[in-house]
Amino acid sequence: MTANGTFEDLVAEGAAVPTEGWDFSWFEGRATEARPSWGYARSAGERLAGAGAALDIQTGGGEVLDSALGRAEPAGPLSIAATEGWPQNVAKATALLRPRGVVVVAAPDDAPLPFADAAFDLVLSRHPVRPYWDEITRVLRPGGTYFAQHIGPASVFELVEYFLGPQPDEIRGGRDPERERADAEAAGLEVVDLRAERLRMEFHDVGAVVHFLRKVVWMVPGFTVEAYESRLRALHERIEKEGPFVAHSSRHLFDARKPVR
Repeated sequence: MTANGTFEDLVAEGAAVPTEGWDFSWFEGRATEARPSWGYARSAGERLAGAGAALDIQTGGGEVLDSALGRAEPAGPLSIAATEGWPQNVAKATALLRPRGVVVVAAPDDAPLPFADAAFDLVLSRHPVRPYWDEITRVLRPGGTYFAQHIGPASVFELVEYFLGPQPDEIRGGRDPERERADAEAAGLEVVDLRAERLRMEFHDVGAVVHFLRKVVWMVPGFTVEAYESRLRALHERIEKEGPFVAHSSRHLFDARKPVR
């Protein structure tokens, strides 16, 4: 279903919606994305149920961790912390997660984690900018688990390349799961399970595209409506004539363990 409105109305709406956090409910009826078969929030909740001390890295607005905690039935006391690097998200995550007893810590994505060695028996992350493998290994207790959903190679590149043109192989091949497996193992983790899926996405109107590119800022770096007005107008006309713009997200699930020495 395409939202009603002129090109100008749809673009203005997509440009006005707040982008804080990882709540994608605004897209309902305007864009869709198939979900991975493993159900990350549900699976993370199952892991949390058996944990004593857990850390969620790059929690965003805390929505995914909140959902996972809502599904968890801890067997005993659970101490949990979360990190986030974007100040607007830190405030949002703190407000959402504090009632669940989660301590949210402001920490840059590329800096060492502000926790002691072997502090956690479970580390979670959904869509980290870059997995900092040495730090993940350091804060895990022996026998502890890293359980995460990563963005895979060439994710939503149909949309990226619509705006930026064909991308070189080294960029298309970034975030390769096998390369990440090798990096995790080099940092001292044992990869217990690694699964990858490519999933269909549909954008039903140009306003949804504008909001998506404002929210997921690394897709088209420096994106503004003004800079890409002609491409957006052409995309609007294409959607009006041919139907939804189709792309594919790429996701992989990591289940890794720190060995007991």
